[in-house]
Amino acid sequence: MSSRVHSHYQRTVSDSAISGRETRQRRPCAPEPLLRYREGTPISSRRYDHLWERIGTHLPWVATRNISTHWLRHTTLTWVERHFGHAIAHAYAGHTDNHHHHHDSTSVYTRAQLPEIAAALAALVSETHPLAEKPFEPGVTP
Repeated sequence: MSSRVHSHYQRTVSDSAISGRETRQRRPCAPEPLLRYREGTPISSRRYDHLWERIGTHLPWVATRNISTHWLRHTTLTWVERHFGHAIAHAYAGHTDNHHHHHDSTSVYTRAQLPEIAAALAALVSETHPLAEKPFEPGVTP
């Protein structure tokens, strides 16, 4: 996996979009790695691979189904897209319009807003989020 692609998987929505830093600074922040060693160094792609191998030795179903960081990201984004739509999944993934590979007219007019992204996160983790417009209600999907 390329370092550019892997660094994409190390991000979290709360690291950029949900934290509200864009709102305060009025410009997107550079993504930061989510998981780090104790001394602060970001975990490398080799370390992620090794962690999934170790998990697979203890939980055979993880190895059988090829569960990985990429699989978790794909599954999460698929869930967000199915429940909240393409624009919110696109933003939840941390994609910006600058990195959007295909500019169609629909994507120009259907940009997700921060409260919508926060609502998706709240629904995914079954907790409230201060930036979501409506409070999370267990068992209720938008």
